[in-house]
Amino acid sequence: MNVFREIRELKEFLKSERVRAAKERKFPKTGLVPTMGFLHEGHASLLRRARQENDIVVLSIFVNPIQFGPNEDFERYPRDEEKDLSLAEREGVDVVFLPSVEDMYPQPTATKIRVEGLTDRLCGASRPGHFDGVTTVVGKLLHIVQPTNAYFGQKDAQQAAVIAQMVQDLNFDAVIVPCPIIRESDGLALSSRNVYLNPDERKAALVLSRSLLELEAKVEAGENIKAGDARRTLVQSIHAEPLAVIDYVEIVHFPGLKPVEEIENIKDAKGPVLIALAVKFGTTRLIDNVILTKKGEALHV
Repeated sequence: MNVFREIRELKEFLKSERVRAAKERKFPKTGLVPTMGFLHEGHASLLRRARQENDIVVLSIFVNPIQFGPNEDFERYPRDEEKDLSLAEREGVDVVFLPSVEDMYPQPTATKIRVEGLTDRLCGASRPGHFDGVTTVVGKLLHIVQPTNAYFGQKDAQQAAVIAQMVQDLNFDAVIVPCPIIRESDGLALSSRNVYLNPDERKAALVLSRSLLELEAKVEAGENIKAGDARRTLVQSIHAEPLAVIDYVEIVHFPGLKPVEEIENIKDAKGPVLIALAVKFGTTRLIDNVILTKKGEALHV
């Protein structure tokens, strides 16, 4: 496994690998898994998918300062490089990219990438500027690595939709591959931020997956549930947990993120439907979602 900390070194290595392959009349596929580290089984599932579908797997680990707002958790965001490298090696990663902030942003960033429309709702409404930071760093990583495929978890469904729009609009060659949410055995969606939760908050947070999965089961069983009624049911269920403070609960079309009409039955909606929420437990903000698709309908962004 190769570990690089400078953009220049990584680009030189990938270029040499492609030149070598071209001499052998080979055209290897490169898979990129962008992360902020503190890796868990959710990240491992992305790496395994990338390993199955590509000849070269590149894992990036970078806590990106420009996607954190004032008073957010950039400084205390969990980091464990030794553990991350161990997991990467176990999953057969070829290249780990561990750049410094100084290398990624050698001077204050004058250029940012902004995707309009898709970033106005959900997390974009409560975290202004967040997605500008996400698209800018992912755009840089796509330019540096030039992957065939790039892998993103469904837990950050809005992020995947925003990045897919950026890739389409700016003619990046990479295919954006959304991958399923990985959950703990009790249903909690895996997140690096789960480490912030105390035992009471950790138990209370189960209301998120429980509420979402109950609604998903009803829709998949064929029940006619209007979007407005579903949202009110979710809000009521979450409010029943005293430690939960709701940021948002929304039901939108995916990947366009336009609201599903309140009078519309969810199971009759055209295309996939994203039921997404963000809720705080103490100082920890968690997101979770389900994406409902009709039988036989492929999920894409």
